[in-house]
Parts: sequence; C-alpha cells; structure tokens
Amino acid sequence: MKVNIQAVNFDADAKLIDFTQNKIEKLEHFYNKIINVDVYLKVQKTSAPGNKIAEIRVFVPGDDMVVKKTCKTFEQSIDECASSLERQLTKRKEKLATH
Repeated sequence: MKVNIQAVNFDADAKLIDFTQNKIEKLEHFYNKIINVDVYLKVQKTSAPGNKIAEIRVFVPGDDMVVKKTCKTFEQSIDECASSLERQLTKRKEKLATH
C-alpha cells in the first residue's frame, strides 16, 4: 500500500506525518486489498476554532472511498476519518465475502 500525504497551505511536522502514517497503516487490518491512499491536510481560513480539514481517499480494486472531516486538531480529524474508513472497509469486506 502506498500512502501520499499532502499538506495544503502549511508545513506538516514529522510528528503529524508519523501519526497519519500509523493510522493509515492500521486500515490494512480491516481490508488487505488497498492499493493507494491519498491524505490531504488543509487549514481553512476562518476565525472558527474547527478549521483543520483532513480528507482521505482510499483506492481499492473497482472503487475508491473518500472521507472528509473538519475538527479543531488534525489528529482528531484524522482519527475520525480513520474510524469511518474502518467501518466502510469492514462492510465492503463482508459484502465481498457473501458473494
């Protein structure tokens, strides 16, 4: 599985990139046919405290899944995206197993 992490409008530090990498690698436990993962980290220019956006696109054979979450911190956004993707990948694996 190949992981691409892009930080838009800011420079991501190594700690954030490592956190993101670990969360994404855990997705392989739920579905082992993941081809590629693109992660986009963005800062929305507003005065609201919840302006950190994480968008994760997972490419699997025949389809791709996109999850986008906005929270106060990037870690929280990535965590919510990862848990949503875990549910989607588990559901996809169960669906393929029944066919």
